[in-house]
Amino acid sequence: MANYNELPVYKATYDLLLEMFRFTKEFAKEYKYTVGESLKKETIELITLIYRANSRTDKQETLQTAREHIEVIRLLIRLMKDLHQINVKKFVFINQQVENVSKQLAGWQNHSGDKR
Repeated sequence: MANYNELPVYKATYDLLLEMFRFTKEFAKEYKYTVGESLKKETIELITLIYRANSRTDKQETLQTAREHIEVIRLLIRLMKDLHQINVKKFVFINQQVENVSKQLAGWQNHSGDKR
């Protein structure tokens, strides 16, 4: 079993977390402490789930929960774009990071035997 912090999906999620902290501080005050905090919490929870999945033999439920968190993150990022808190360039960049993590989680889940 690989050390969790050496997993490509862990590294990609950590990079996403760093980006969340960077770009949420640019939000207007009314969004910074609501949606901004939610984005950070969802991403922290996601990285925690990756750690948990790596340390368990039955990973399916944990990976499915992680994939649900990715969808919440994707929704909140889209909301911030629509509310003009992030520009299109930043939206595309963040979405590429989210998609990278999402694909890795799906691949891990498929490799672990679940074809959901």
